[in-house]
Amino acid sequence: MFRTGIVAATLLLGVGVVAAAEDQVALTQTAMKSNLKNAIVLYDMTKGKTTYDQTAVDAALVGLEDVAKRFPSFFPESIKDKRPKGDYYASTKVWTQRADFEAHAATFAKVVGEAKTKVKDLDSLKTEFTAINDACLGCHETYRVKAH
Repeated sequence: MFRTGIVAATLLLGVGVVAAAEDQVALTQTAMKSNLKNAIVLYDMTKGKTTYDQTAVDAALVGLEDVAKRFPSFFPESIKDKRPKGDYYASTKVWTQRADFEAHAATFAKVVGEAKTKVKDLDSLKTEFTAINDACLGCHETYRVKAH
């Protein structure tokens, strides 16, 4: 009886760990989708697809900054080998080159934070969006893998 209880508890703990990892993957994907949504708001303005709107710019930058400040926490060791549904997933380099990954994340946070104080019109948005996009792509080139 005691052994059965230990086995059951071990199985439940294992299920809990897997569920927690899956929840973390979903949280990470939600954060990345939020970044994409906010980046599209800014991109569309820089390309003239939408009119310049300072309130929308400010909201997008706040959203980007929120994710940027917590970025490394979205990639804990527990999701290292997870392959979520979707077009992309995190490369194992996120964990094997952690210091560089965190340096990229810090650069992204810095660029977004600076943009919040600098963007006051369409011309400044174009300049700052280029820096934001470069920071995103710099990380994606190394730490994002396209699913097959």
